[in-house]
This record gives sequence, structure tokens and C-alpha cells, in this order.
Amino acid sequence: MDNGRSESESNGATDAKENGVATAEKFGARENYRIIKNISILGFAFMIHFTAFHGTSNLQSSVHSDGSLGAFTLASIYGSLILSNIFLPVMVIRWLGCKWTIVVSFVAYMPYIAAQFFPRFYTLIPAGLAVGFGGGPLWCAKCTYLSVIAEAFSVIKKRKVKADYLIVKFFGLFFVFYQLAQVLGNLISFSVLSYGDGDTFHNATQNNINISETCGANYIAPVDRQQQQESSSVDFHKPDVAKLNILTGIFLACMAAASFSVAVGVDSLERYDKNRTGSGTGVSGIRMLIITAKQFTKKYQLLLLPITMFIGVEQAFIAVDFTASFVACGLGISYIGYAMISFGLANAVAAAVTPYITKVIGRFPMIIATALFHLALIVFMLLWKPTDQYYAYSIIVACWGLADGIWLIQINALSGILFPGNEEAAFSNFRLWEATGSVLMYATSPILSTFTKLVCIMCVMLIGTVGYTTIEVMEYRIKKGAAGKRFEMIQQAS
Repeated sequence: MDNGRSESESNGATDAKENGVATAEKFGARENYRIIKNISILGFAFMIHFTAFHGTSNLQSSVHSDGSLGAFTLASIYGSLILSNIFLPVMVIRWLGCKWTIVVSFVAYMPYIAAQFFPRFYTLIPAGLAVGFGGGPLWCAKCTYLSVIAEAFSVIKKRKVKADYLIVKFFGLFFVFYQLAQVLGNLISFSVLSYGDGDTFHNATQNNINISETCGANYIAPVDRQQQQESSSVDFHKPDVAKLNILTGIFLACMAAASFSVAVGVDSLERYDKNRTGSGTGVSGIRMLIITAKQFTKKYQLLLLPITMFIGVEQAFIAVDFTASFVACGLGISYIGYAMISFGLANAVAAAVTPYITKVIGRFPMIIATALFHLALIVFMLLWKPTDQYYAYSIIVACWGLADGIWLIQINALSGILFPGNEEAAFSNFRLWEATGSVLMYATSPILSTFTKLVCIMCVMLIGTVGYTTIEVMEYRIKKGAAGKRFEMIQQAS
């Protein structure tokens, strides 16, 4: 019975690890430091690239609130990302290789930043589509790169450290850099947009509103300016155009620097997988599409879909709904960056400590604890009455960032662990369903109240946790009945 991976896949993965990745004797004594260098430069490039992307995206729903342009722009990004993940990753990686796929995908994001100079439907929506089409290959290439060099590092260390554990550790190191993008992007955003403002934290709102009754879970976004003026909802006072243009120029330079860093500083993956046979090697483009779609037939992949969608849903909520219904409504647009700095810091902390905590207590207890923590946070947000105390927003978003960081690392790494030798297809499906969750959240942002969205997020998380738990139970039974034929649990890794 196919429980996600067939026995032939497991044997093929073993052969790939033993024969596909270059052996330790082919490298020098300091090759392990070179691998760490590649991860560090890759992480740095993603950090400055997504400094620009996150810093811009966190403002979309508030700065471009007329006609819900910001929300629809983000929906176009993740809508095209769905198509991108279905059709592009394995083909683009086959043509360009992982390194140059990352470089080209970085460039595809740049029109989105440039469109902020002249934000209209006919500039932002096409630029958003370009981001989505670049995002599928980008994240698949990154995940494949980290998984393969983790296998190489394990070989270099003569299997003293298991590849499964190294995958989690390398993802953790990468996400330390990546999550700092939230800190830098929001710090730059806050510094530029708040420069010259007064000292109060609610000077960005024009209406005299009851924050505790209007903001937070009770917030409903007006669909147009007329409704905004006729309703009692907060009227966001948008920052000066000159400040927004300065911010856009800084972010555009960040993306150019990221592309250059990968182009000159990261080794090609051919150095580590010259003989490795993956899901995207030696087959036609149509065949690779079939391989990607074939992942849907695997039980493990199907069981992972709800929790993967949840990651997309909760990230979309924090980027659009929390920034608008909590921060912008309660404090003002200029302080979105200020509050979201806490999210990035918490994400970075989670990325740094998750591999080590997981090694001690195990993956399953770690994810269950995270689910309970996130559930408690959602219930609190449903009941909390917002105030003008800025530190309260920072604490809430920091707690969300801790949970998000753990979800990202654990589920990303699990996709690589469950489907060795098929990483391209597995990570393509991960991004596909993550993007699907984001699109659903962005599309409903102008329609549903924040209370309803929080309830939906809670339901998706609970369903996803049940699906993940089912995988762990199935793997435990298989491992108990046939020791050594399946991947070992993280808590048993050296």
C-alpha cells in the first residue's frame, strides 16, 4: 500500500544518497565550510530581497486601500504563484539549474517594486503576476538546493550526522536570515514613513473612532472610498508620496543587490549532485509536469495539504488583515512597520532555535505544542479589545511570528524528508498549496470581517494538525513493522 512513499522510492532515495551525491573523498578538508558559506550567502540574498518584498507588501492593504487595490494585487501574486508551481519549477530548474533559477526569479520581482512609483490597477496587477510566476521556481530551487547540500554535508561527515536532521538544521539557518527580512523591511518602512511625524502613535488617523469597538476582530474593510466616508470606519491618512517613493527606491536597490550576491557568491548545485537522479532529471517537460501532478496521488502529500494551506492563510492574514484591522486602524499606517518588526524578530528566533529544540523533544511534540500555542493566540485575538498601547500589538504579532517560524521550518523540512529524490515535485506542491491558502485569504479580505477570518484560520489549522498527526502515526507503524526502511524520526537522529 502506498502511504506516501513506495519502497522503490525509498530504495531509490538511498541509492541517490550513496551514489548520487559526491563522496567525501572528492572534496577538500574544508568543503563543509564552503557549504556553510553557500547557505549563508543564499540566506543573505533572500534576506535583502525579501526586505524589499515584505516591506512593500505589508503596506499594500493600507496604502492602496481604494477599491481594495492592495489586496487584489497580493491576490494576483499568489494566484499566479499557483499556476507557477504547477507548470514552471521543475522545467525552469532543469533549464537553468538551481542557482540561476534563483537569480532570474529575483529579477522577476523587481517590476512589482518599480510599480509602486505609479500604483494603478494596470501597473500593479501585471507586476504582481510577474512576482507569482517567479516565485514558484524561486522557492522550489531554494528548497532543492538546501536539501541536496544537506545530503552532501552528511556524506562529507561520513554519515556521522544524519541527512534528515541536517535538512532541518540547514532550513533553520536559512530562515534565520530570511526572517530578518521582516525586521529590516519594516524598520526601513517605519523610519522612512514616520520621519517628521509627531510623537503620538495615533496621529495617522483622521476620525474620532472608538478603537476597541471598530478595530481588531470587529473590523470590516470598506470596499471603496465612498463607503469609507459614509461609514464610521477609520479613514487611513496615507503617507506623503515623496516618502513612499524614497522607500520604493531603497527597496528596488535591495532586490538588485540580492540578484548580484547569488550570481557571484553561490556555487552551482552541480558541484554536489553531478550524478544525482532527481525528479526533474533527464525527462521531457511534459513528463516533469506529470511527475509534479503525480504527487497528488501520494497519501502523505494529500495529508500535508491542509497544514500547508494553513501556512499560506496565516501569513496572508498577518500581512493584510492584521496590519489593516489591528495596527493601521488602532495606531496608523506609519506604525505598521514598527509593529511588524516584532514579527520578523520572533520569526528569526524561531528559525534559530527550532532545530535544536526539535532534536531534544522530537518533531511531533514540537508541532503539537505549536498548534496549541497558535490556537490560544487566535482565541485571544478574537476576544481582545484593541487600545492605543502600541506594545500590545507588538506582543501579539511577535507570538504569531514565533508560531509561523516553527510551521515554516518543520513543514518545509518534512516535505524534503518524506519525498527524497522527488524534492522538486514535493516543494512545488508545498508552494502551490501555500499559495492557494494565501489567495483565498486575500480574495476574501475585502468581504469578510476579521472575526470571521480568524475563525476560518483556526479551523484550517485544526484540520491540518489532524492530517499531520495521521502521517506521524502511519510512519510510526511502518517503522515499527519494518525498521530501517523509512526515515527516522527527528528525535532519534544523532
